[in-house]
This record gives sequence, structure tokens and C-alpha cells, in this order.
Amino acid sequence: MTNKTNMARLTVLGACVALLGAGPCLAQAQTDQQIQSTVDAAIKPILQTQGVPGMAVAVTVNGKPHYFNYGVASKESVQAVTENTLFEIGSVSKTFTATLGAYAIATGKLSLSDKASQVLPDLRGSAFDNVSVLQLGTYTAGGLPLQFPDEADHADKMLGYFKQWKPVYAAGTHRQYSNPSIGLFGYLAAHNLGVPFDEAMTNTLLPKLGLTHTFLRVPPDQMSVYAQGYDKNDKPVRVDPGALDSEAYGVKTSTADMIRYVQANLKPASLEKPLQQAIATTHTGYYTVGDMTQGLGWERYSYPISLDKLLGGNSTPMAMEAHKVQWLTPPQPEPESVLINKTGSTGGFGAYVAFVPAKDIGIVILANKNYPIPERIKAAHQILSALAK
Repeated sequence: MTNKTNMARLTVLGACVALLGAGPCLAQAQTDQQIQSTVDAAIKPILQTQGVPGMAVAVTVNGKPHYFNYGVASKESVQAVTENTLFEIGSVSKTFTATLGAYAIATGKLSLSDKASQVLPDLRGSAFDNVSVLQLGTYTAGGLPLQFPDEADHADKMLGYFKQWKPVYAAGTHRQYSNPSIGLFGYLAAHNLGVPFDEAMTNTLLPKLGLTHTFLRVPPDQMSVYAQGYDKNDKPVRVDPGALDSEAYGVKTSTADMIRYVQANLKPASLEKPLQQAIATTHTGYYTVGDMTQGLGWERYSYPISLDKLLGGNSTPMAMEAHKVQWLTPPQPEPESVLINKTGSTGGFGAYVAFVPAKDIGIVILANKNYPIPERIKAAHQILSALAK
């Protein structure tokens, strides 16, 4: 133990004795140390076995954030990861899109029962005459693919693709996880809010959530803290723009902002009423597929949840294959004890977010490599299980 560490502990201890007595402060210091040990035990092996250059982890326990940073934001600059390092969060972006859409609903600008072509007249006469806003937001439009085809993956070609798209299934019968599906949901929400999606997100939703370090387009003065991503061959890569990229996978943010976002989802009472209502809408269960209950953006599980069930709900088949759905009629508000989560990946980044409202705990794991999702789930489950004790 260093002299510097000893002096710091003596300073804290002295303050505790003078103000409150030593007991609570020592207990808190021990708790912090336990959290550090728990996170280290789960995360450090991933850095080694998966070759991840850098990871930023944040947990919230009873409203208090804790930050844990590992490795480098860039192998070239060797800049250390901090809680302010910007990471691409991939499909975790969908939860922001869902919240914006739910905000449009809470403010009377949109309805989940609206047909897509009612909201956007350009889609009239297409399959979207029979697809609702809710079905788009929950991946049940009828088989929209995971990604846009290459020839349609441009902003100016996106509507043309939707106009000619033919469903594989009847709307509302199957879940097919899809960027175009929730992307169009976000596009329609912004349309009815009367501004482009990026503007609605940047000027309305993010400020209302208190997020000051979250971006769809990283500004020049923040590029120095934007982590370099690395693909599976360790080649440097960052996300490319595409059709509805902002809506589906375009958010870049830090653990400092993301844990604040998790705290807003855990305890939304301090937010304005429409945003409280929006968060409740995203946590509502609309249908089930196996052990997973589909929310709006978020995905939900009964808690406590076994690791096997959580892995199954976040598995490759769930992302890549169609599944018949069992609708909840009426939709089910957030129960007392659930785990809510979302994974996200881009070519060079991997993210996972999970929280348990009944325990007031949550975790954010951000990395500048797209390492396997099961490794993220295992680490988060291990950490949250320890925090819940």
C-alpha cells in the first residue's frame, strides 16, 4: 500500500469521524472496494481473452454511479479510456429512438395505433397501409430485414425501398429484428414532431434527459475523445453512415452519460411528465417470445433471471431469425421485478446495458471492439448478481 493511498484513506477517515462517525464511511469505502473487485473479476478476463483494446464500465447502485476504465481508446495514440470517452453503442441507440417516439406519443403528436402510411403519405398504396407504428417499433411489420440491402442503404433511396417492400408474414405475427423497422418508427416520430430526427434527438430528447455528451454526429471539438474501434481482425474502423443510421445504430456516447440515462430509466420521477410517460411506454411489454418480453426499444425479463435464459434472449437466433409472437392484451406495464436490457454492436464496437428497477441497480459496458455478445451478457449478469445481494 502506498503512502499516497494511506494519506488519502486517513483524510477520508478523519472527515468521517469529525462529521458522522467512522462507521458509515468505512462501510461505504468497503462497498466501493467490493464493487471494484466484482467488476475487475468480470471484465479483466475479457480484455485478455477477446483482445479488446479498451473498455469503459459504469454501474449505478442506489442512485450512485461508479466508473471503471480499462485499456486504451486508441492503440495508435495509447490514450487511456475514461468515463468521458465516446463509444459507438450500435443498437442500444434503438432505446433512444424508442424514447423519442414514446415522447411524441406522450405529447399527443403520434399514436401507436396509427398506420405508417397515415403518418407519412409518401407510403400510401404500399404494404405500410397495413403496418402500425407499434408494429414498426417492435419489429413485427411482417419481415423487414436486419439491414437495408446495399442498393437501398442511402437516405435518398430509403423511401423507394419501403414503397416496393413486400411482407413475408402478416403484420403483427412474427418478430424479425430489423434496423429498417425501428428506423422507420423513429423517422415517423420525428415527422410528426415537425423536425428532422437528428434535430429532435439533439435539441429535445437528449437535453431533457440531461445528456450533454451524447451525439449522433460527433462534433469536431469532441473527436479527440472519440474512441477508435477495431474489427474482428483488429483493423481500425468506425461506423459508416447509411439509411436511418441515426435512428437504428448511430449514437456515440460515454459511460458518464449512459449511466445517467440508466438512472433516468430506473427513477424517472424527476423528469417532466411527458418524459416520465415516455419511459413507461418503452418499458411496457407488448408481446412475448420465449422468456423475453418485447418493450419499445428495450427488452424485458422476469427477475431474477438465470444466465441461460438471458443468453437465450440475446442469442444470434433471436437477432437473425423470425419468431412467432404472443401479444399481451392489453399491453403489460412494467412489473415489480424485471431486468431490462439491450445489446448493441457496430463493426468496431460492442455495448451492453442492463438494469433492475426493483434493486435500483444498473450497468453499462462499452468497448472499442465488437467482441461476442455472450461475453458481455455473462460479465453483466455476474456483476449485477453481486450488486443485488
